[in-house]
Amino acid sequence: MDPSNESDAEVLWDDVVAALEADELPAANVAMLRSCQALELDETSLRVGTSSRFVQRTIGRLSSKLDEVASAVAFMPLHVEVVVQAPAAAPKAAPRRAIPQPEPVRQAPVAAPAPSPEPQPAPTRANPLVEDITPTDSLLTFDRFVEGPQNKFAFDAAKQVANGNRNYNPLFIYGKSGLGKTHLLRAVQNYIAQNDPERVCVYRVATDFIDDYSRAMKNAGKGAPAVLAENYHSIDVLIVDDIQLMSTAAGTIGFFYDTFNYLVGHGKQIVLAADRTPSELGMGQSRFDERVTSRLDSGMTVSIQVPDYELKLQLIDAFYERMRADARKEHIPGLDANIPEELRRLMAERAGTNIRVIEGYVQSCLMLAFQHELTGKRLTEEDIIAVAEQKWPSGQRRVTVIQIQEAVERSYGVDHSSLVGSKRNKELMEPRHVAIWLTRELTDNTLADIGKHFGGRTHATVKHSIGVVEEGIKEDRILQDRIARIRDEILE
Repeated sequence: MDPSNESDAEVLWDDVVAALEADELPAANVAMLRSCQALELDETSLRVGTSSRFVQRTIGRLSSKLDEVASAVAFMPLHVEVVVQAPAAAPKAAPRRAIPQPEPVRQAPVAAPAPSPEPQPAPTRANPLVEDITPTDSLLTFDRFVEGPQNKFAFDAAKQVANGNRNYNPLFIYGKSGLGKTHLLRAVQNYIAQNDPERVCVYRVATDFIDDYSRAMKNAGKGAPAVLAENYHSIDVLIVDDIQLMSTAAGTIGFFYDTFNYLVGHGKQIVLAADRTPSELGMGQSRFDERVTSRLDSGMTVSIQVPDYELKLQLIDAFYERMRADARKEHIPGLDANIPEELRRLMAERAGTNIRVIEGYVQSCLMLAFQHELTGKRLTEEDIIAVAEQKWPSGQRRVTVIQIQEAVERSYGVDHSSLVGSKRNKELMEPRHVAIWLTRELTDNTLADIGKHFGGRTHATVKHSIGVVEEGIKEDRILQDRIARIRDEILE
């Protein structure tokens, strides 16, 4: 805008926002302020408008700070008033909906010349980022999610977001692979598509996000980056799965950071999933810096823990009943068999923690039960144990201390010399304790041998580290979950 055409209110508001940004106000709040329009300035107040009640409410919490900065910039006492304006009358893009046709122009009476019809706005195209939900993904609903203590908080938060509750923004769900994160993200997408189709909801795996950005940059001369940004800015609910896969893509992270700030600043919802916490995303060689990880952790961060015996049994029973019902409905041979309750309890005892593998385990047992029924036999405990050992071999490969140390170093972002060295600062003590504990769990080394691998530590020091971890995992679910992820990485 030409400065000569700006009003005093606009100039003052720009200066206020710039001053707050220089004062290191969080970027999400700065983005909200920039989305507001200066309306009117008088001797006592500066009036600005927004079309979002969420923005008005959030900025309202900064009222005293706004008044202080505005008064300093204007050199007189000023109160900043934020009001909600009716949104502009531009038509909103609604994916997969028929574009309404303009009504026929009414003809004027014959005695008078017909007035020229007003020009109709060009139809808005659907957002190309919105993709059709596949039949397989459409089955990932809240109704088909098996709830338990290990995933209850994530499940409840996802339902709240799907119903339009913006208090959880962003919603960040983390946990190791195969625990149901993708199911919850797809459930949010499916619920919105079914119950609130006017909300533009886009699901992307991080690799898709990287591809979108890379293609746009290859066509930068044709304005592709601006078009991509416009498409992402028009989203109401952005869902990004496996965000840890972005960790080495610096350009994509920058684009994601800008998109994140814009959407949150305009009251839009973001849902993210990763295999680690936001702070862990920034460790090691990752390009996620503190500026980004703090944004990711600025809303509701919840974990999905590995299932215990009770949840495994719930999952097995749910998969068992569902597969049999689907087999009868779709006339699928081989899955409409019977597995007695006591054998399903044995299945839960023998099952691992990956829910996707547990589902395949149930299917394998059902097919074996069906084959036995054809020959007049019954499924036995030995059959269940044999299938379980195929899914989760008990004879694990030999694990070395070096493998354990490398896995811990990657998880915590520390180097080897620091892990086994003598420094005792807090950032090093936890990974050192965890590495020692895992070495005791996964190898046959004596405590004295373990001490030699960790800088010549004494038997008593090694025993102390093991005790610290054992106490910690009883009280700290985050630590327990992290150790489980490291252990699975080593074994798998």
